[in-house]
Amino acid sequence: MKLYVLRHGPAEDHAESGVDADRALTASGRERVRAVARALEQADETPVLVFTSPLARAVQTAEIVALVTKIGDRDGTVEVRRELAPGGHAVGLARHLAAEGRKRVMFVGHEPDLSGLVGSLLGAFGQPFDKAMVVSLQVATDRGRSKLRFVLDPRTLALHPDHRA
Repeated sequence: MKLYVLRHGPAEDHAESGVDADRALTASGRERVRAVARALEQADETPVLVFTSPLARAVQTAEIVALVTKIGDRDGTVEVRRELAPGGHAVGLARHLAAEGRKRVMFVGHEPDLSGLVGSLLGAFGQPFDKAMVVSLQVATDRGRSKLRFVLDPRTLALHPDHRA
């Protein structure tokens, strides 16, 4: 399974509600996510399914990716999953989806959980996720070690074939 792991875009420092989970993307954060989604599309690396954390900034990020890449037009979906909330069990979800034979899946979530997810799947990953950064993996279906496909730097929109991006 091709897995695209995306950290949410830049978000406001504080929500009006005072609740961290309600923090929304900033205008520049929405634009950064749009640019990243367009870069994935231009590289023919768009997901078919998007799973997102329930936190507002992650849901907004996932919805932007779905709109820009026209996932809904290709019978793709965006689904909110607790496993991608901070402290969730994203590794189990990734293994389950790979075992089901899913092909192109995106996870949208948060740090430090995403670094932990990628590190668990690869065996090691020493780079923290910048906001709107994408790491793509080929997830092993047999609980073996997955392989790094590329890192998409959200600032340069360049795809790097290793994690030293």
